[in-house]
Amino acid sequence: MAGVSDDMGDGGSATDDGVEVTALAVNVTIPEHLRWTDTRRGETFLLMTLNIRLLPDGHVAAKAYGRPVAGGRGAYVSFAVPDRPELARLVAAGADRAGVLWAAHRGLR
Repeated sequence: MAGVSDDMGDGGSATDDGVEVTALAVNVTIPEHLRWTDTRRGETFLLMTLNIRLLPDGHVAAKAYGRPVAGGRGAYVSFAVPDRPELARLVAAGADRAGVLWAAHRGLR
């Protein structure tokens, strides 16, 4: 991107005007047919949301979040995203869509 440098030495990104952006993240709903379950601390969770973060080197990282299958609120616990091509495509599509939305922002309301 024009005007963006990563010369701060701390992994953050700064523009020519000195604004430091320390995090970019987006939440993406996992379509029902791609959802899965995982267990943590003896409780089974249905994973329904991805949190996708843009890393300082330009790559993305993702964690999955969900609700206990047994019901209730449960803890806010992150899970690794399985290495499945369809989930990798969802992560990439979510990051791409977030970029389009951010680029088209209309300023502070």
